[in-house]
Amino acid sequence: MRMAIEEAHRAAALDEVPIGAVVVYEPTDPATRRPLAEPQVIARACNLRETTQDPAGHAEFLALKQAAERRGVWRLAGCTVYVTLEPCVMCAGLMHQARVDRCVYGAADPKAGSLGTLYAVNEDKRLNHTFEAVPGVLADECAELLRSFFAAKRKKRTEQA
Repeated sequence: MRMAIEEAHRAAALDEVPIGAVVVYEPTDPATRRPLAEPQVIARACNLRETTQDPAGHAEFLALKQAAERRGVWRLAGCTVYVTLEPCVMCAGLMHQARVDRCVYGAADPKAGSLGTLYAVNEDKRLNHTFEAVPGVLADECAELLRSFFAAKRKKRTEQA
């Protein structure tokens, strides 16, 4: 999660909403569920929606695309996504489609959270894949990044008015 927070700081420096994501691959033996190798970071990204003018420029979306390219497969079994803010419907849906094993996130998102707050895409039994969601890891630090970013934006707007 610390790496994801670093990515969120990178986003803020670009005047993007400070959200960061990291994908870690840990291959396991399907029969025993024992690790076959050391976990490795295979992708990291920050929000780039404003920079790229791309509605899919969410940190976790970009990191998952990068992870698939790096692994050379679209199925990301054995992967955990670490993200500073609870994923939205689009990103939770992409995690479902990519067949990730787990998503660990920091701050809950009361406006768009789709791994437990508004929806629970990860555990919807109607879908053909479910995955674990671990909420609240370094939640206060992740939430503070967002609070201070938007407070600075509001202050700047007020000063310009």
